Amino acid sequence: MDIYPGFLSVVFLIRNQSHSLEATLVHAASVIAALASDFELIIVDNASQDDSVAVLKRLTAEDGLANLQVYALTQEVDADTASWVGLENALGDVVVVIDPLNDDVAFIPQMIERAMAGADVVFANNAQKPPQSLAYRCAFAVFHWLYQRFNGIHLASEAPQYRLLGKRVINFILQHPHPAMSYRHLPATGGFARASLCYSAAPKATRPKHLRDSIDRGVRLLVSTTRAPMRLVTALSLFGAVSNLLYCVYVVAIALFKTEVAPGWVSVSLLQSSMFFLISLVLLVLGEYILNMASLSNEGPLYHVGQEFTSARMTRREKLNIAEAPTPPAPLHGQVR
Repeated sequence: MDIYPGFLSVVFLIRNQSHSLEATLVHAASVIAALASDFELIIVDNASQDDSVAVLKRLTAEDGLANLQVYALTQEVDADTASWVGLENALGDVVVVIDPLNDDVAFIPQMIERAMAGADVVFANNAQKPPQSLAYRCAFAVFHWLYQRFNGIHLASEAPQYRLLGKRVINFILQHPHPAMSYRHLPATGGFARASLCYSAAPKATRPKHLRDSIDRGVRLLVSTTRAPMRLVTALSLFGAVSNLLYCVYVVAIALFKTEVAPGWVSVSLLQSSMFFLISLVLLVLGEYILNMASLSNEGPLYHVGQEFTSARMTRREKLNIAEAPTPPAPLHGQVR
């Protein structure tokens, strides 16, 4: 492929990789240097507990690698937040986000090629997955089924972590109040020209993913990107209110048309059903209020121009009455103007 004419940024997410970090970055630098003359390697260290930061300091010395930019976090955050740390500080016209343990650096040329063909977003999905526990795989399937039902996209296949984003996409995400949370799904749902690529490479990750590492992240992602869970709560509250109201009507009907009714049953039943009706009604109002507040706090930009075109011939320019100013005569010798 041709050398990318713009500035290329590549964000690496690392944690506790001191033993393989230098070899990974040296290999990545050789691959990326063949793609673009202007590039930067942004390393986001997600609060490593080994010697990764010391290795990075050595690699950024005068005799180390060129074009490195390091951001070492003080505490561990989820992958989306760590990715946004790099994206927020990237200077490139296009930015690639990669986890070197799970993603193949050698696949970046194909992603750049699709970007040069006009794609604003390029997703790369590795057919080979790292080891995962049984509980993680089950929860993974349930989460992505729910997310697809609520939002219409399957995050794992349609918006994987390995991605290339153009500068316009990053600026669009920046307009949202919570860009670190919106970063995962907005490139796939924002109306940009996107491409999805598949490849197969053995991941380098050796530690299996466990369920406890992803529950909090999955719940926050599911709740923050859709109102469906809260809408389910309000629907149940409405159902409870209507059911208790109908039960009150049933109790009154029994009291009016039945003679053999246990003493106190009517009053106790009416008291219980009316109390549950009021509780369900309060939950319904609170749920709708929370939905409205969440909608206001997470409201994104009113509109976004994905692409912009201008006609080659503009008639309004032809109607402009502009005359060139006459050239002033040259002053005579010795004349003061």
